[in-house]
Amino acid sequence: MFYENANIYIEKEKAQIPWLKIFTKEPYKELSSCPLSLQRELFNTIVLCEKAMIAFYKPEKINIASFANYLPRVHFHIMARFKEDAFFPECMWGKQQRQMKDLALPKFEDFVVFLTEKLLQQ
Repeated sequence: MFYENANIYIEKEKAQIPWLKIFTKEPYKELSSCPLSLQRELFNTIVLCEKAMIAFYKPEKINIASFANYLPRVHFHIMARFKEDAFFPECMWGKQQRQMKDLALPKFEDFVVFLTEKLLQQ
């Protein structure tokens, strides 16, 4: 976990691509079970993370997912996708399209600093 406030926390998913997971601190099963204020906070945070990934990494596409079948708890995945990543254009849970290689991306730790500054301003 690299960010938290009273309602949510954000983790990095270990992957070839920049991949964040945003969780609610309370274990709500469905988004519609969350209070409206938390729904708004989640949406605003997802959009902020998306914009930060676009500005920092300049990906081909951003993917946002929320399945929560294996972990029946409200959480969202935000992924920066690149034409050269091992799964593109498939989803990251799909069939690998090519051998994994170094994408020569900026360090994730530098992105955390960049993103955290934006999160603290919201």
